[in-house]
Amino acid sequence: MSALVLDETHSTVLYARRADVPQPIASISKLMTAMVVIDGRQPLDEVLEITRDDCAVGRGAASRLRIGTRLTRAELLHLALMSSENRAAHALGRTYPGGLPAFVRAMNAKARSLGMATARFVEPTGLSSDNVASADDLSKLVDAAAKYPLIREYSTDRHYTVRVGRRPVEFRTTDSLVANRAWKIIVQKTGYISAAGRCLVMQAVIDGRTVAIVLLDSFGKYTRVADARRVRRWMETKLSQRTARPAGSTA
Repeated sequence: MSALVLDETHSTVLYARRADVPQPIASISKLMTAMVVIDGRQPLDEVLEITRDDCAVGRGAASRLRIGTRLTRAELLHLALMSSENRAAHALGRTYPGGLPAFVRAMNAKARSLGMATARFVEPTGLSSDNVASADDLSKLVDAAAKYPLIREYSTDRHYTVRVGRRPVEFRTTDSLVANRAWKIIVQKTGYISAAGRCLVMQAVIDGRTVAIVLLDSFGKYTRVADARRVRRWMETKLSQRTARPAGSTA
């Protein structure tokens, strides 16, 4: 497991474990996909069609977006960020000017501009284990993504309904913490493929501090959420201890 907890308010690393080691990041890749789409300034109301090219084969590639589904670029972006829809993310990359090769180049160029020295992207969904980055670099990705109002809105939405064919289909968030009122999450993204394990990145406000949390390769289906909760409790305990110290005492 790799992890990083960064107090962005005070530019302080609170916890780090193998934070400089690059490893597969699964659907966390979709944060980069979203930034490249928005930076590209393509019309968000343009209608795109899911094609056979968007249908990856293998574990984790399941989708409720059937071939022939027509949705706007904004709707596909919403589904990619909120419910980690792989066909939506692939369609966004495929319809970029110059197609997927140009989109992947833009992803890697964006990573370099953010100082993500270990990051490498080969496709927009995260289904490939060749999409890699370190926890330290993902904290830079989360910080950059949080500056996009649309990414903040879509990634923290709880559910969203689109029309697939003739019927409405409701999609839900992949992050149960979004529905927890005790959390003030600014931006988040989950991820999973077998090579990456369960992953979670987020920027949240905890006790008045803006904190970036990066958890890669957590063990078990719910451990990434449990780990995030433990991080929060640990922070709150530490902060309350500091507040409770008598005047003149030292840490």
